[in-house]
Amino acid sequence: MQNKVQIIADELGNVIRVSQNNSEYGFVRLAQNSFQVNNGFMQRKEVTTLLHGKVEDLTEMGIQNMKELPGKIVVKEQLTPFDENNPDRDLKIAGSTGIICAVDGEPIYRKTMFTSDATATDVLLDHTNGDAIREANGNAPKAVKLEDVQNDFENETEEVEEVENEVSEETTAEVELDEAEFEL
Repeated sequence: MQNKVQIIADELGNVIRVSQNNSEYGFVRLAQNSFQVNNGFMQRKEVTTLLHGKVEDLTEMGIQNMKELPGKIVVKEQLTPFDENNPDRDLKIAGSTGIICAVDGEPIYRKTMFTSDATATDVLLDHTNGDAIREANGNAPKAVKLEDVQNDFENETEEVEEVENEVSEETTAEVELDEAEFEL
């Protein structure tokens, strides 16, 4: 279990990024490798988040000189918006499909957060709109009716019987020709 996160500087080497809306506030980008298991398959993923604060406080703590920070990044999913003023901000979207993950028609909101609590765990919700997501990805399972399977089987059986009859008729005709040749 990892209990440190990486501090990520921007292209210019700045660790503390100043808010464009209010220069009194800023943020630091954090990243951590996480191991996730989905359907019995373990996968390593990088999880990132932003640590927000006053620029003065972030500078005073010396974060601009650090490479790591003790703690971890957790994922929290819930059915209520994290920000009532901007509820669409943290919607959980299924890849590039544009489909919003949902539980019984209610959208899932997802946010990553930094915490110094090493025992904190992810809070994840299982979405119930997997069919819509698979369809958007072009992987929708095709529904098959038992009646259709039975009809296909009957059609194939009829085709086999027709071929067998044709072969039988041809064989009978050949045998009759061969017998006629021997009667000479």
